[in-house]
Amino acid sequence: MTTPTRPPLSRFRRAGDLVFTSGQLPRGADGAIVSGDITVQTRQALANLEVVLAEAGARLDQVVKVTAWLTDAAHMAGFNAVYREVFGDPFPARSTVISGLVAGDVEIEAVACLA
Repeated sequence: MTTPTRPPLSRFRRAGDLVFTSGQLPRGADGAIVSGDITVQTRQALANLEVVLAEAGARLDQVVKVTAWLTDAAHMAGFNAVYREVFGDPFPARSTVISGLVAGDVEIEAVACLA
């Protein structure tokens, strides 16, 4: 049996006052995708994003740009409901793409500004 290897990526990278995160999937502490609908998966992906930002010395309220991938346009309403709970006005700039994903129904990456 071969041991799974980690993907060739960084959880985040800093460039000056900017923090760029890799996409966060709705994985629980055990590494498995959490079971549940898009609201449950979005909450988990955003919680994971918050952890990665904290590792970089950033906070969610410093996020200026979000890119999100959903597996189905029908997930938009649930995704937006949770997104509004986490991000306040003014909301970060955002792109949302409907696409197949490696795992789960949502993936979220962000750019934060530390200045």
